Amino acid sequence: MTVAPVLNATSIGDRLELRPAGAWTVAQVDVLEALSGAMSLRIRQAQAVEVDMSGVSEIDTLGAWLLERASRQATRPEAARIVGVADRHAGLIAQVQRVNRRKVMAPRPPNALMQRLDQIGRSTFTAAEGGVVFLEMLGALGDALLRVLRRPSRLRGTSLVYHLHRVGWQAIPIVALITFLIGAIIAQQGIFHFRKFGADAYVVDMVGILVLREIGVLIVAIMVAGRSGSAYTAELGSMKMREEIDALSTMGLDPVEVLILPRVAALVCALPILTFIGAMAALYGGLLVSWLYGGMTPAIFIARLREAISVTHFEVGMIKAPFMALAIGIIASSEGLRVKGSAESLGRQTTTSVVKSIFLVIVLDGVFAVFFASIGM
Repeated sequence: MTVAPVLNATSIGDRLELRPAGAWTVAQVDVLEALSGAMSLRIRQAQAVEVDMSGVSEIDTLGAWLLERASRQATRPEAARIVGVADRHAGLIAQVQRVNRRKVMAPRPPNALMQRLDQIGRSTFTAAEGGVVFLEMLGALGDALLRVLRRPSRLRGTSLVYHLHRVGWQAIPIVALITFLIGAIIAQQGIFHFRKFGADAYVVDMVGILVLREIGVLIVAIMVAGRSGSAYTAELGSMKMREEIDALSTMGLDPVEVLILPRVAALVCALPILTFIGAMAALYGGLLVSWLYGGMTPAIFIARLREAISVTHFEVGMIKAPFMALAIGIIASSEGLRVKGSAESLGRQTTTSVVKSIFLVIVLDGVFAVFFASIGM
């Protein structure tokens, strides 16, 4: 018959003597936890604990650990003693006493230099991985394009027209509005500052050259990256989550040829058109502000614009547009295919797509600016 466990305690000076009795086994776990909890305050207030186990009839690992834990809660746990252990329990008690005796080492303070080097290494690895993904998508897209050129019937014309409508036609209002405002702001600021030097007429030069060479194509590309690039990533990512892309591969169809090539081709065709419309809207905004704010008539503005700009400025902006569109399309598509099976992954890759696209567009603009300056354009 199992004897119910008890735990008696007697304080002798700064030492607390515990006298457990009965069966200290897992079958009595509720009672044992209650006994240990009720005695914990007195144990923590004692300097040392002595456990007399002469009254214990049965004990297993749970009971042995509860008694050992109680002895370690004293102010000086190194002074704890366990006495009166029966021979048949001595091995178990000795084994439990050796548990978790090693001191926990305090963590070393992080080395700022090593942390920085680690961040640089991880960032470099991530950037290299992104470059590899970009080149892989560029190669897959080039391979799909070659197959379509060899057999034009493989081109999905309906998909191309649909995406051209979405990326190009539906984007015209917002592109025209934003570029109109940008041109107006540039002209207003130019007039405000140039007027101090009596050089109001040079506002036309600034607006014309900036809009046609740099600002027009750059603003339109950034808007397309945020509007259409994010949509591409979200669409392809949703297809990836629903395993539609895997289904296409199972059916023997190339997802790059079916899904990505029409989207990128539509982007490459639409961005130059949007750039032209945006440039005209920005010039019109600059003309309107020059007339209403600067007192320059439209006839004078147009005459000065003819003197300030040339076809070369227009060509520089238009040459950049297809390359920026290609970069946006590749990044948007590759990030969409990297989506995992969660909504969090979809949101993360969509954000990454927009950030990378805008960054690469600005880098390309800088590279082209240096290139055209070196060849005299």
